[in-house]
Formats: sequence, C-alpha cells, structure tokens
Amino acid sequence: MTDPNDFWAPLRTSTQARIGLGRAGDGLPTRRVLEFRAAHAAARDAVHQPLDVEALSAEVRPLGLGEPAVVRSQVTSRSEYLRRPDLGRVPANLDGLTHVGADVGIVLADGLSPRALHDHGAALLGALVTTLGERYTIAPPTIATSARVALSDHIGAALGVNIVVVIIGERPGLSVADSLGIYLTYDPRPGRADSERNCISNIHPPDGLGYTEAARIVLSLIGGARELGKTGVELKTQPREANSRGRSGDGGWGGV
Repeated sequence: MTDPNDFWAPLRTSTQARIGLGRAGDGLPTRRVLEFRAAHAAARDAVHQPLDVEALSAEVRPLGLGEPAVVRSQVTSRSEYLRRPDLGRVPANLDGLTHVGADVGIVLADGLSPRALHDHGAALLGALVTTLGERYTIAPPTIATSARVALSDHIGAALGVNIVVVIIGERPGLSVADSLGIYLTYDPRPGRADSERNCISNIHPPDGLGYTEAARIVLSLIGGARELGKTGVELKTQPREANSRGRSGDGGWGGV
C-alpha cells in the first residue's frame, strides 16, 4: 500500500532506480533490503543462465531468414567466459557459416545476459527484419554462444556482409536483468576496435527502448555507415556536419 505522505512515490513511477528508500533506525527498511537481494539474485541468475539454442532457433525460423547457424567462442565454460573475455572474442570454428555477401548480417549473442536474449531476442530480430528487409538484403541469422561483441567481426567476415549487427545481452544491473544492446560494425573483420562500432543500449520494453524504435535507429545508422563508409566515433559526429550541407543519407541518419 502506498503511503500518501511518501514524497518519492510519484517519482518511482518514472524510473527503475532505487530512490527514496527510507530507513529503519540506522538501516534500510526490511522491504527494501529484500527487494535489493531479489534484484541481486536475478542479476546473478541472468549471467549464469545458459542459452537455450534450440528454443531460440525455433523462435527465429518463422521470420523467414533461413536456418540459423550456431557459432561458439573458444570459451569452454561460463566461469571461463567471465574470467577470459579474450576467448569470448574468438570463434572455436566457423564451419557452419556460408559466404552470402548480403548487405547486413545479424548475430544473436548471449553476452552477459542470456536471459535478455531469451526474453527479447526473437522479437527484436523480427522488428529488424520488418524495418530493414525492404531496403537491404539480410543474411541467415547466426546464434553465438559464450560470445563477446568482437566475435561478430569473425562472423561478419565469414558471411561476407557489408555491415554486421549484433544483438547481445547486456551486463545485468540491480534494476534490469534482461536488457539487450545492439552493436553495428561496417566492413567487419578481425581486429576491429570498439571505437569502430556504434551501440544502441537499454532495449527491454516496456520499461526500456522498444523493438520498433531500436530497429528505426539501426536503419538510420546503417544508412549513415554506407554513406560514410565506416561506423564508430566518426559516424556519431558526422551527421551534424552532413545536415549543415543539406545531406540526409539513404537511411535518414541526420536524425541520429
């Protein structure tokens, strides 16, 4: 029951942050302590939950992109994944991938929250297919396990795509345990730096960014990347200059 005298109550309806927790003596009220412990447990579970590849594949197949390929990094266990980020950036093998030369390749990666991919991955991919499909060719999707973002450089190069889009589970926090991020890399190949990527984060409707809006931003960034010939830091600063010259790009990237 909400306390009518609680100053913070209206503000809590617009944020997931822990604000105005109150106190009981020199500590927190029991309710707030239990909420914190529950959130901490959810975050830990999200990190360690294994990705159900078969279930995700079953959700992805109806989208019409073809049979999903599965790639695993050189990580051998979840604990090693957390201790050795370097191994998560390198594939164990890429034998299941075919060079297709499409405009866009999409990778569904478990990252630090496989739960996020379970909760939102297929729906977000569906929004991307709807938004990008009429303008660009899309390669069959790849599901990557024990993956870091840079694993997509190897996948994109093997597929021969112009741009690789990675949907990946973000590091869980004490407010959100199932948030997805999207990373875009133009001309993917091993050795790309993180500064050569663009990121869209906090995708977890209804409280975070929605699928359709995220897909719209991806479309805009792809248009800018193709015009500029690169992604990353320069793509984030270039639109203002482009707009001043009256250029809009083929994906409306001047609004990013």
